[in-house]
Amino acid sequence: MTGARERTMATDYDQPRDREAVQAEEAESLEALRGQVASKTALLDVDDSNLLEDLELPSADLSAEALVVTIVPQQSDEFRCQRCFLVVYRSQRAEPGVDICRDCS
Repeated sequence: MTGARERTMATDYDQPRDREAVQAEEAESLEALRGQVASKTALLDVDDSNLLEDLELPSADLSAEALVVTIVPQQSDEFRCQRCFLVVYRSQRAEPGVDICRDCS
């Protein structure tokens, strides 16, 4: 064949394979994976004591729980929108002198 590309034979996946070669490949790949896992687990710092602390069930009774929120008073450069009742900066005012934010106008 002149100017033809080299052709490779197709792989027959149904053909019986050499078990020793397959086991050697699996052993090599398994050792490589174990090495990767060992190097990655060394970087992880997992605190097992707090895993279930933040988990809340939908039917859980939270009546004994206390919600602690720090309330910050309205600042001099803020106003409360008369429509959505959010506290936003004065730069978000739709019109001068009207306490309505741009989102609500």
